[in-house]
Amino acid sequence: MRWSWFASHVDEMAELTLQHVITTVISVGCGLLIALPLAILAHRVPRLRGLILGITSVIFTVPSIALFILLLPFTGLSLTTTVIGLTLYSLVVLVRNIVEGLAAVPPRVREAARAMGYGRARVLIAVELPLALPVIMAGVRIATIMTISLTSVALVIGQGALGQLFADGLQRNFAEPIIGGIALTLLLAVVADAVLVGVQRGLTPWTRR
Repeated sequence: MRWSWFASHVDEMAELTLQHVITTVISVGCGLLIALPLAILAHRVPRLRGLILGITSVIFTVPSIALFILLLPFTGLSLTTTVIGLTLYSLVVLVRNIVEGLAAVPPRVREAARAMGYGRARVLIAVELPLALPVIMAGVRIATIMTISLTSVALVIGQGALGQLFADGLQRNFAEPIIGGIALTLLLAVVADAVLVGVQRGLTPWTRR
């Protein structure tokens, strides 16, 4: 093991890690913005639930490399291509968890809120979403870890962030970049999950013992 390689490539690894973080945050954030209205629609209109969940599941079955290549004619070799692909993949987890979280809210709680004069929108915002938050956050954590992993696949279009270290190591038959990429990806996943756990605890104080 050539430890000197790591010391001489600190700046490069830091830059690629930052790219990985930015790509993940944007992709999961966009996924939430799309998943939330879709999940609410699926929850409000039960006959659409199967259709919406089915479509997101079908998208997830498309191989990631194939999806990135299919997007190339429209968005080119850009961060946009990566974000669109990763956002679409995150929907299968986010939509399902939001739907299940909303469905788990006890009916008597909704009825009590309506009896207090709450409209449907206020019941959703003030009652249903807060109670569903633990399940929703579990979905966000899974989607985030999954996105961190899939971001490296985007190296096929030159946007792999830490995945570029894997490509560099394989092309040169050099283990150090591969080990560095794996270690940073795992560390990023652990830190991201810990941050999201902290966010969940802050947003749901009633779940603490």
